[in-house]
Amino acid sequence: MKHYLTIICIITLFVSCKNDKTTETSTEVTSEKNIEFSSMLNNFYEEGLKLNPLTATSAGDNRYNNLLPNTLSYDFSNKLKAYYQDFKSKAESYTNNQLNKTQQLSRDILIWDCNINLERFNFNEDFTPINQMWTQQLTIGQLASGKSSQPFKTVEDYNNWLVRVDQYLEWVASAEAKMKAGVTAKHVLPKSLITKVTPQLETIIKTPLKAHLFYQPILSLPNSFSAEDKKQITEAYSNMIENKVKPAYTSLYNYMNGDYLKAGRTTSGISDTPNGKAYYNHQIKLYTTTEMTADQIHNLGLSEVKRILTEMEKVKTQVGYKGDIISFFDYVRNNTELTPYKTPKEIIDNFNAIHETMKPQIEKLFDVKPKTTFEVRQTEKFREASASAEYNPGSLDGTRPGIFYTPIPDATKYNVFSDEALFLHEAIPGHHYQISLQQEDTDLPKFRKTLWYSAYGEGWALYCESLGKELGLYTDPYQYFGMLGMEMHRAIRLVVDTGMHAKGWTREQAIQYSLDHEAESEAGIISEIERYMANPGQALSYKIGQLKIRELRAKAEKELGDKFDIAKFHNQVLETGCVPLALLETKIDNWVEASK
Repeated sequence: MKHYLTIICIITLFVSCKNDKTTETSTEVTSEKNIEFSSMLNNFYEEGLKLNPLTATSAGDNRYNNLLPNTLSYDFSNKLKAYYQDFKSKAESYTNNQLNKTQQLSRDILIWDCNINLERFNFNEDFTPINQMWTQQLTIGQLASGKSSQPFKTVEDYNNWLVRVDQYLEWVASAEAKMKAGVTAKHVLPKSLITKVTPQLETIIKTPLKAHLFYQPILSLPNSFSAEDKKQITEAYSNMIENKVKPAYTSLYNYMNGDYLKAGRTTSGISDTPNGKAYYNHQIKLYTTTEMTADQIHNLGLSEVKRILTEMEKVKTQVGYKGDIISFFDYVRNNTELTPYKTPKEIIDNFNAIHETMKPQIEKLFDVKPKTTFEVRQTEKFREASASAEYNPGSLDGTRPGIFYTPIPDATKYNVFSDEALFLHEAIPGHHYQISLQQEDTDLPKFRKTLWYSAYGEGWALYCESLGKELGLYTDPYQYFGMLGMEMHRAIRLVVDTGMHAKGWTREQAIQYSLDHEAESEAGIISEIERYMANPGQALSYKIGQLKIRELRAKAEKELGDKFDIAKFHNQVLETGCVPLALLETKIDNWVEASK
């Protein structure tokens, strides 16, 4: 018996030692794979910056501030396609047992990102390279102002911009050529959008030198520059504007205001372009990160509009208004008590006052807050007429603040009824918290610090609008109605975006549907409908993302009961940064199970 036990012990010891060595070897292999995978992610990020140096500039990485590849060239297209194919293949070569949990999520995100971007090569997006809302000429205009992410602090900075503008003007020439090819292929912008672009171009052409957008950095030349440097830079910028920028814009303007306008579509939806239906399905997937169909989204929008109208009726009754809801919309639009301001500064001050009101409450909902500072600014004049309120992220290192831009074409007509909800969405805790925390997270690989998925990012911001009462806001029924109005605005988007791009609705039908269901001004609604025409599917992301986050919160509250902590829930949603919604749902489900 003793001998038998001894043999068993020896065998057990041998197997144990063998397993220890196997485990040790396995750990070493896994560790090597972890390092190798992290290196691959870093390469994905670094190679991506070279292909899109504006992303680097926006992040505060100044290595490529003099570069701007022509994204409309065949050479660039081939490089970009090879980039996504290469990194997709590399990511797919790693298995779960070689990676830790964070890396597994990064791998899944990277593969999703490569796949959705590779799909874009099936469509001719380059045939419409310019619109009134989204495209590169507007980004460059912001940078040219000297008040955005392009730095103008050193002589090298000023020279970098001169080089970058030269490359940008190559893009402008290519844009004109691509539009001509688009006319031949019958893939063109609607006329209503073309007529919104041409005034933007005309402003660049006709503005006198010293008032010119591209001249603004000269008005802020650092005192530390020598007199000779100031003279040379001023002459170079003057030459750039008068002999390069204006002629390039004149050529583009003449084409867009002439032959291109004549060729412009009278239809509104993208389905009226070659392969447009398939392209819209791709855009739905891109912007919602789901497999939803246009019909499903349209019907969801109709049900949400109905639900929110019921809530709006309650506010109408509360304030004592006797007419129907449509006349109440007009009443809110034209109520002079809701247009109390005379100057843009008063409007900016009101947003800052909203921030002060909510500060005592925000501690309860968020125990992790960003370090990046924050500012409210008026949108630049050159793009103000077609712009929506928006957030521009701060730099990765936090030295440049996050900026909430609000357009104020005429302060005396600015209606304040939705300002509290707007601040929660665009500023705090909406885009500023989400993007800044993502950028500041030292555990995230670099490519995820600047990653953007609209369903997550815009869904989070719209979800934040619903936090107003918890943050001490919406005590004024008109401000609460403003929140309902902004939610209605996003529900309407589900209806009109799918209506125009999948169901044959006209621009005018979409405008009328919006006028009948929300209190936005007619001018604002027209601008919004044309925004959806310019970028099919983007408008769907807000409501789809918000509803998913609300669903996840309700589920967590129900399953955790007294254990539910709202600050910890917000941490869980925010800590991974932007992810496709299915991956976010898996993460929250795992957290709920672990918290029980």
